[in-house]
This record gives sequence, C-alpha cells and structure tokens, in this order.
Amino acid sequence: MTKTVTLIATAAMGLESIVASEVRDLGYQDVTVENGKVVFQADVSAIPRCNLWLRTADRIKVLIGKFEARSFDELFEKTKALDWHEYIPEDGEFPVIGKSVKSQLFSVSDCQAIVKKSVAEKLKQKHGIASWLEESGDLYRIEVAILKDVVSLTLDASGIGLHKRGYRIGQGEAPLKETLAAALVKLTNWRADEPLVDPFCGSGTIAIEAALIGQNIAPGFNREFSSENWGWIGSKHWEKALEEAEDLANYDQVLDITGSDIDHRMVEVAKANAIEAGLGDLVSWKQMQARDFNPKKNNGYVIGNPPYGERIGDKKEVETMYKDFGIAMQDYPSWSIYILTSNEHFETFYGLKATKKRKLFNGFIKTDYYQYFGKKVK
Repeated sequence: MTKTVTLIATAAMGLESIVASEVRDLGYQDVTVENGKVVFQADVSAIPRCNLWLRTADRIKVLIGKFEARSFDELFEKTKALDWHEYIPEDGEFPVIGKSVKSQLFSVSDCQAIVKKSVAEKLKQKHGIASWLEESGDLYRIEVAILKDVVSLTLDASGIGLHKRGYRIGQGEAPLKETLAAALVKLTNWRADEPLVDPFCGSGTIAIEAALIGQNIAPGFNREFSSENWGWIGSKHWEKALEEAEDLANYDQVLDITGSDIDHRMVEVAKANAIEAGLGDLVSWKQMQARDFNPKKNNGYVIGNPPYGERIGDKKEVETMYKDFGIAMQDYPSWSIYILTSNEHFETFYGLKATKKRKLFNGFIKTDYYQYFGKKVK
C-alpha cells in the first residue's frame, strides 16, 4: 500500500491553531485547519510520532475515504469500493461508530450497520473468507461521519483519547483535561528556565504538563495506542518514534515549577500524579491560599484554572478569592498572569482589565483565558 496517508488530528474548539502549530513543528507542512480538526498528508511514520508528541490534540485518525452519499445503497457501494483489506487483517476487530449532521442519511445507527456490513463484505472477499469474520485480533475502530451528505470514513489510530497520558491516578471534582492544560501553557511565552506557579493546582495537571513541556518529554511516552500493532504501519516505525522521544527528552533541564492549593488533600493527589508521570521532585507542591502568593523571583508566570463559582453557594466565595488574588498580584508587576474561568466578571473582581482574552472551551463550558503581560525586569 502507499506510504502516504491523510491524517486527522481532532481538536477541542478554539485549539485548532495550536494543534496545527504542533503538527508543523513535527515537520508536516501540508496542513489544513478546519473546525475541530487539523488535516495533513504524511508518511505512515507520522502516526506513531503524532500520537506520542501532540500535546493538545484529542485523537489521531486515518482518513480511509471521503465521498458524497444520499442513499443507503450509495453509502454501501462507495464504502465497499475502498481498500479496507490493506488496513484491516482478516481477524481484525472493527466496531463502527458514527455521527450525522445536516444530511439525508440522518439515522446514525443505520449508517453504522451499513458501513459495518460493507466493510465485512470487502474483507471477506479480499481475504477469501466464506463464513463470518471472527474479529478476534487487534482493534481497528471505524468512524462514519456525515456532514451535509459528505461521508468521511476514518480509522482511530489513538484508542483512548490523547488526553489520557497515564499519570492521573487521582483527581478533583472538575479536573482539567491534560490537552487543555498543555494548551494553556503553550499559549504563554513561558520558557523552561523561568518560574511558573499554578496557585489553584487541584490535581496538578497544569504544573505537570508544564514540566513535560519544560523537559521536552513526549506526552504519550508512557501509554499505549490502538495502532501500535497495526501490521501496515510496522513495528520499526514505532520503535524509531520511541527512540526519538527518548533522545529528545531533556531530563537535565532544571525547572522552577510550583503547584499550590487551599485543599491539602488535592496537594497530595497532585504529588502522587507527578510521581506517576515520572517527574519525582521536579515540581514543588504546597498547601496555601492564592492570596498568600509570595514568589522569591521576578519575571515569572502564573497559569491557573481557579473555581468558576458556577454553583450559587460558591459564587460569593469565589468572587472574594478573585479579588484577594488580584490585590496580591499588584506587588509583582514583572509576573505574567494567565487565568481560565467562565466567570464573565472576572476582570471586575480581579481589579484589572486583561491585556488579552481568548475564548476556549473547558469541556462544554464556555470560558475566557485572561492574559496579563508582566513588565520584565533585568
């Protein structure tokens, strides 16, 4: 089969440009940015590399085919015409998931069943199987996505979402996705030799992701992917990608990263997560209130995802916390502050209008990323 594939890196709304930048940084320049995804052409070796390295993408998919279909017969025949046998072996397990938006083929369950039957027919024909397919082998999850009668058929090359790094053994009530946490760090100008503090650390995700970025550790290095055993990719590509990740990691980089939280239980959870991530004592953890912020250095960065005050009983307390934190930060003008919250009145309580705001989604919650640029001192 051809060595060039079309890959799709899916992304949360608002993060597409960051994902595209990461893809280009890996050396892939034929990139198209669309809503919720980044599409690019690459060699098959990009599948392991992108799974290992993309910090802000949700998932890597392989585009098998794209065509128009307005009837079930058309969907069946055009699906069967694709070279499924070059991707899925005779014992491959291939469940089908689906979605349909503004299309004549609106019944997702019917579309899934038709694609499943069509792929099965093609595999039996090409693999010379007269009876049913056992599907006892590796996983090849197919997605049929229909938008305005245009069908896209993909294979999921990640398996579990890329935000599942494998280090989170504990979490709080509203954990921040690892991919979003990494994006919050990448949206700043922070460098590994500068101090960084998350004064609302919760389970430690922002600080941990910053440490992984600071030491250039591939975020997917300690987890598994569904495409690792796909024969048409080849184990050599995976071995080479893992060797590259090991070679590029800068374990000697000294970091000054601190995570703090008012809840001592969350501090312990964050510590445990950092150890699980292989960071050991690279990140400092402490119990304290955000208003007690008292750094010993200049020119640092605060990156935080404080409580939003969504519940009525918490609203007043959260607003007071924003105010107190704003007062505390007045003493540190060289520090740059980045705060993610859904509270539309954050600037009022914080006491200062943001230099810049960026709209992001924390799950299904619409938020703003408030950015205050510090005045650097020598």
